[in-house]
Amino acid sequence: MENKQLAQRIRAFRKLKGLTQQELAERTGISLAVLGAIERGNRRAEEQMLVQIADVLEITLQELKERS
Repeated sequence: MENKQLAQRIRAFRKLKGLTQQELAERTGISLAVLGAIERGNRRAEEQMLVQIADVLEITLQELKERS
């Protein structure tokens, strides 16, 4: 999946759950700077980071990666 599309999906699911970037960063253990770069599509998220993000957002990894 392209970085920009994945970034948009992470941001959309985060907002849908009512979380700020800061809250998501704290709950996943990913630094705010890294999470921000991932959401902007400037950094590729490692698989383990995606698993952590999906867990906190209470969605499956497949849902996070699905193409729309």
